[in-house]
Parts: sequence; C-alpha cells; structure tokens
Amino acid sequence: MNRLEQSSSVVATFVLATLAIPSSLDAAQAGSPATYRPATESGRTLVADSTDDGPHIYWQSDSAAVAFYLCGGEVLTRGFFVKDTLRFQGFCGDSSSQYVIPARRPPITPHVFHDVSRMLAISDIHGEYEALVAFLVTAGIIDENLHWLWGDGHLVVDGDVLDRGDKVTECLWLLYRLEQEASQRGGRVHFLLGNHETMVMLGDNRYINKKYIDGIVRRTKITHQDLYGPDMELGRWLRSKHTVVKLNDVLFVHAGIPPWYVEQGMSLDEINEMARANLDLKSYEVAFNERIKDFYGGSGPFWYRGYHYAKDGEYPQATPQQVDATLTAYGVSAIVVGHTGVDRVIGLYGGKVFGIDIPLDKLGSFEGLLWKEDRIYRVTGTGQLEMMSERPR
Repeated sequence: MNRLEQSSSVVATFVLATLAIPSSLDAAQAGSPATYRPATESGRTLVADSTDDGPHIYWQSDSAAVAFYLCGGEVLTRGFFVKDTLRFQGFCGDSSSQYVIPARRPPITPHVFHDVSRMLAISDIHGEYEALVAFLVTAGIIDENLHWLWGDGHLVVDGDVLDRGDKVTECLWLLYRLEQEASQRGGRVHFLLGNHETMVMLGDNRYINKKYIDGIVRRTKITHQDLYGPDMELGRWLRSKHTVVKLNDVLFVHAGIPPWYVEQGMSLDEINEMARANLDLKSYEVAFNERIKDFYGGSGPFWYRGYHYAKDGEYPQATPQQVDATLTAYGVSAIVVGHTGVDRVIGLYGGKVFGIDIPLDKLGSFEGLLWKEDRIYRVTGTGQLEMMSERPR
C-alpha cells in the first residue's frame, strides 16, 4: 500500500493511502477504493472540528490585495501591491503552496470545444477534499504532488463543489491551480456552476457547513456570501464560470436542460449569460422577477430533475422525444448531469443522458465518466474502467 505525502496541498497537508495509483486512464486498474486520512507527519492537520480556513483574497483595487486566513483561531492578514500577478507562499500551515493569481479578472473562456481527445466528468464534490484528491490521483489526472498529469485531457467538474463539507476552500484552490496547469499543458479544467454555487453567491445559507459560520464568518465579521463576492478572488473566478459547456458532441450541465428551454429556443450562450448576469442581484430583485426565480429555482438548469423523475406540481419526467429534441437543438449526442443522486454512474434514455452524482458515503470514493477513443467508461474509485458503451465512428 502506497502512502503518498501530499506536500503541495492547497491549505492542509494530507496523506493518501491507495492500493493502485495508475499513471493514466489508458488501462483498467484493479484494487480497493482509495482511502484517506489527515496527515500527522508534517504540515498542519485539519481535524474534523477545526475552523481554520483560507486563504481568501480581497482585491481592494486593481493593484492592491489583502490575503487572509482564520488560523489557529486568529485572523492572519497580509497586504500586497500587485503589478500584474499576485504571488505568495501560504502562511497558515501551507507554506509549501504558492498562489499565483493574475490581477486582471478571470476571462470568460469558450464554452464549446471540438476535437477533445479525452474527457472525464465528476460532480457534486461538496467540500470533500480528501475524496476529490484520492479520485484524481487514482484516476491519473494528477500526480502524487497534486499537479496536472493528464496532458491535453479535459476534466469537467459538473457543479456543486460548495456547501455541505468542511474543506470547500481547499477544493476550490486545488481546482483553481489545476485549471492553470492544465491550460499550460494543452488540457482544460471546466468548473461548471451548480445550484450550491449560485445559492452561496445569492446569499442562501441553508447548506453551509457550520465550520464556516462558526469560524471565519464569526471572526472576520464578513458574511459567507461576501467571501465569494465580486471583489474576492474566488468570487471573481466563480463568476467567470459557465452553466453549460459542449465538448465534442457532449453537453455538460449540473442538473439538466428543461424541455421548455428548447421550445423557447434558448441557446447555450443565453443560458450561460443569464446565470452570470444575475449572480449579484439583491434578494428583492430575485423575489419579484419570476423569470430569474425560475431560472435559479427548481425548474431551471441548476435544479431540474426531470431526466430522473417527475416533480409533483412542477413538471413531468422528460419523455424520450423531449430528450431527443434537446440533443438535436444543441447538436449533441449525450447530456451529462449531476445534482440528482444515483447509485453508480449510469446511462439513461439508452445512453443519451448520463447521471454522475454518486453517493460518496456509500461507495467510499467518487466515480467519473470518461470519454476516450469513441468509448464511454465508468471510472471507479480504484481506477478501473468499466465500458458503458461504444460510440459509432
């Protein structure tokens, strides 16, 4: 059993214990699901009830930033004057981590990509940092030091990294850095907005782990919503993200595309722009705008569950004809969704819809959905590839 010291983790240092650490997804790997536990050998251990959190970065202007943590019960801050890129070593037990943050706001990247050689989708991370790292290492997406290993591959995180778990910040900074590294190596990380991202930015605190309310929110007097505000680096980054992306002939969206969006002729551009344009509305602006309320609510792309079942009083289950109409409208052959829990990564509607929100607490690891060489695989927590279907050439 290999014990991999994660010396470059984003805020804390963890040790992963695995039975199989493949170097790529080129072949199936056998073994037991990856497991994880806090490190004690070096670095700072984040115990279950720790309120330590950070870094968070507040841009006071285009050239001045403040980085801050809650560390050991105290708020630690450092100010920086920035010309074009903010660079600093972590200063709360994460001194081996360097943060590289452009002063300019993150650009809006394309939401359509062609000729993608391979792509892997995971979903609904919910602050489970150790499980995320375990899966990405086991699947060969990142190496033992948590750096991008997958060349020109595209990793899709299909929404819901925020809320529930107690290591949300660690997950976000890991994906932030991997996005940079992947782009430098010809690959991509696509972080899609889910309902929990939009809830946090719109001030809905129902699912926030109490660690954050009891810790950094209470000690800094900064609301949880404002930790992800438009002048915070993680908030700026999240506001650059898409709701839907199209890779080759596959559409990725957190919950689903309601059939009436297709009937209304709503384009992918319109869906993405509608989400970004309204993330900073006041609660009363949302409350009295039915279109916006529906968009972010139970019948929009962040919450729609119609591929799985009907929702009484709101909408019926999508018919095969409606699914086909959606595929035709957006020029795709399949749709990948998270949000609605499934026992394993599954195919629905004859492999035209895939559900990837799996029960971490039951399986003990995440699973992913891989497209490679015209084949579709379930990627298990051990790195095994289980072929789900073969696409016609």
